[in-house]
Amino acid sequence: MSRVQLALRVSDLEGSIAFYSKLFGTEPAKLRPGYANFAITEPPLKLVLIEGEADEPTRMDHLGVEVEGSGLVTDATKRLTDAGLVTLEENDTSCCYALQDKVWVHGPGGEPWEVYTVKADADTLGKSAADSADGDACCGTWTPSTRSATVRNPTRSAPSDALWLLGRVPGEPPAQPRRPVADDGARTDRTAPRWSH
Repeated sequence: MSRVQLALRVSDLEGSIAFYSKLFGTEPAKLRPGYANFAITEPPLKLVLIEGEADEPTRMDHLGVEVEGSGLVTDATKRLTDAGLVTLEENDTSCCYALQDKVWVHGPGGEPWEVYTVKADADTLGKSAADSADGDACCGTWTPSTRSATVRNPTRSAPSDALWLLGRVPGEPPAQPRRPVADDGARTDRTAPRWSH
């Protein structure tokens, strides 16, 4: 089963766990220092809570789609790169107390999305304390210069700004692809991404 992931960075982890347990009527599926996740059945959602700074308001950390296996991550990577998006692949990476394969993209507003699969449990939130100090923490903001992974479809040789991450050239408007429309107004070229078998 595939499901959407919403990762929030929260200042009050215990209070957030209590609130979301009541909201969704379920206890966390995984609870570790500075981290909790909920595997919500209805609606299908993976809610991740990551402990932030004590004085910061809750904010979205990243979004994701959890899939059932590495083959589906590979399929998503191909689909995204074929669509012209800049992707970052990470295989056998330790993140959120799990060993994962994943691919990252950024939406037009800079919001990070990952398509990932969990291969096994891990003992740490991120790769290591040194990675966190270098800005290479679990689920952190990435640029090809800060993460050691495979980047596909770079449109510039020197990644220096968010527009590069979005696959756009500074000063140029974003491309607006034309989509064929049927007589009833529905898009005719739309095929849903395959998130599961």
